[in-house]
Amino acid sequence: MIVRFWGTRGSLAAPGPSTVRFGGDTSTVEVRPRNDDRSVIVLDAGTGIRRLGESIGPEVERVDILLSHLHMDHIQGLGFFGPLFRRGLEVHVWGPASVDHDLATRLRRYLSPPLFPMRLHELPCRLHLHDVPGAEIDIPGVRVDCDFVFHPGLTVGFRIDDGDATVAYLPDHEPALGGGGFPSDPRWTSGFDLAREVDLLIHDAQYSDEQYATRIGWGHSTHTHAARFAALVGARRLAAFHHDPTHDDEDIERLIDAARAHVGDVELFGAAEAATVDLTSDLTIETGLDAWAVPPVSEAGR
Repeated sequence: MIVRFWGTRGSLAAPGPSTVRFGGDTSTVEVRPRNDDRSVIVLDAGTGIRRLGESIGPEVERVDILLSHLHMDHIQGLGFFGPLFRRGLEVHVWGPASVDHDLATRLRRYLSPPLFPMRLHELPCRLHLHDVPGAEIDIPGVRVDCDFVFHPGLTVGFRIDDGDATVAYLPDHEPALGGGGFPSDPRWTSGFDLAREVDLLIHDAQYSDEQYATRIGWGHSTHTHAARFAALVGARRLAAFHHDPTHDDEDIERLIDAARAHVGDVELFGAAEAATVDLTSDLTIETGLDAWAVPPVSEAGR
């Protein structure tokens, strides 16, 4: 399995000279299962999905977009995802419904005037929308598990297993919310089953400890929380993700270094745009935005 980060920022895009190392686009992650060049799994549709769409070649026959929730920073790039405008391409979008509305109804509020010039039904791709959790997430070649996690609004996390490696994606998650110390009993810890013993855990690490003190209940974690959660679930690697828009590269480096004291044996790194994690060859490549000249995953390392 190959994982590539296209957007790692949380809440609001923050491009600029002070965020070049980790990037400024909002949440988008590409997952390529083993031995499959004809399908792509996309985790969230933040502003990073535009550039991802440009890398998807004509050999791809199916795209699955897994939406953790419908806050703007996770769907803002959806209408700019080029493959949606490729006639005949099979595209599946999976995401949480609300109590009153299914996923299609919720997405139409954004992908329609006055917020967007086109409507969902006008897209030329073969578009299929699915509510989660509930129905089985049927994606060929992988097993995908999904469950609700602690974050305001209806929010889910995902676990992907291609038979060789497992990835858990919890981009907006506050497992420390609630009484008592953290970490606590796994049975009462949000997201535990999704992340248990995964090869790569992509987890919310938006706040510093000082910021969190005034933002309890906002649905996000500190770097310390993310590290302790990774140690609790026994993850092999932790990608600190969903960087706060006010944090520059030096801030993120400092927070990650401080979190290493809490992570145990887990390999910790900061998710950076253009970074690729090859879980099949045990190779982690951490690069900055200067690596956008690297060929897309469908061409590199194959």
